[in-house]
Amino acid sequence: MNISISPRGEAVAFTCPLCNAPLIAEHSAECAKCDWIARPAPYELTPLGTFRDRAAVALSIVPGLGHMYKRHEMTGIICMLGGMFAILACAVVATFTAGFGMLLLPIYWVGIMLHVYWLDDRGIAPPHKAK
Repeated sequence: MNISISPRGEAVAFTCPLCNAPLIAEHSAECAKCDWIARPAPYELTPLGTFRDRAAVALSIVPGLGHMYKRHEMTGIICMLGGMFAILACAVVATFTAGFGMLLLPIYWVGIMLHVYWLDDRGIAPPHKAK
């Protein structure tokens, strides 16, 4: 059985949670006996995201501007064109539904804002390590 040393200096044995077979320290995320594989930890979001995420959401009042802020220019242009189409489509639907069709427009805006919040940021280059 492989033994590892914990941060407190205690010996810790790695065993499979299903069959209790000893796990190899380098490959402790999988068991050769029962084919158990550990799932990776779920991606954790901070409650408010980064400042750039919040700024991009605020800029998304104009659909596509937040995408451009995060350096997704083509997606931003498509969202701007989609915003114009959404306004036109909501105006047409509103004429047939006594104005209730305009309630569809905030759904589009919220969708754009959620998309830009979860979008990866291309605006900040990773710091270069000195050699």
